[in-house]
Amino acid sequence: MKLQETADYICNWLKTYAQNAGVKGFVVGVSGGIDSALTSTLCARTGLDLLTLEMPIHQHPDQASRGQEHQQWLAQHFPNSRHQAVDLTPVYDNFVSAMQPGGADHELALANSRARLRMSTLYYHGQANQLLVAGTGNKVEDFGVGFYTKYGDGGVDLSPIADLMKTEVFDLARHVGVVESILSAKPTDGLWGDDRSDEDQLGATYPELEWAMSQQQQGKITEDFSGREAEVMAIYLRLNAANQHKMLPIPVCEIPDHCR
Repeated sequence: MKLQETADYICNWLKTYAQNAGVKGFVVGVSGGIDSALTSTLCARTGLDLLTLEMPIHQHPDQASRGQEHQQWLAQHFPNSRHQAVDLTPVYDNFVSAMQPGGADHELALANSRARLRMSTLYYHGQANQLLVAGTGNKVEDFGVGFYTKYGDGGVDLSPIADLMKTEVFDLARHVGVVESILSAKPTDGLWGDDRSDEDQLGATYPELEWAMSQQQQGKITEDFSGREAEVMAIYLRLNAANQHKMLPIPVCEIPDHCR
């Protein structure tokens, strides 16, 4: 990948889209991860307004410190950027109390609720400031294994890095100067309040999943491989099938003529 050409292309695409939409710039949720760091940096490089939001919900300290370091770096390099912290922990705790009286016993539903609270927060600040919500999903997450929350981090106005594989995200982030603490951190979705990584949840690394995605596109199946390759292919195909509801358009019940 031609790094400078790719960075320039995405920035020009972002700027043109925002200008055509008649908005002032972008709002990005910054988590301390590589995807939001790259997305916010590319948005800042457009010269348009950038608002980054830190939205902790019982956040692991390492994630919070990386996000804050990135925001400080943005402020030093891009005068068009500003930052706001919105503590969603009490909002989330009240939500848990309302949804789960007597105790929170649906971990995944609650983890996804964190992402949806953040989406609502991003859209509030976006509308209030005439900003577009820029998504942070990459290609293997968005279109391979569906590793995101529907109407959470999947609820965005535009997706500037969704045609980049995770390994390409790291390469481009390094090129544009993202801080080393983020470049060297294990990817995590930050939805659990602990330090579990994406690999812990997915059962495979991003390079492995990218390999499996390329094999699926060639028509390969699990039985074409053995050992670890077969294991990774099975993981990828299972996740890809299970999460098609995120990647396909919402089903519409089309009423046939004989019912009209």
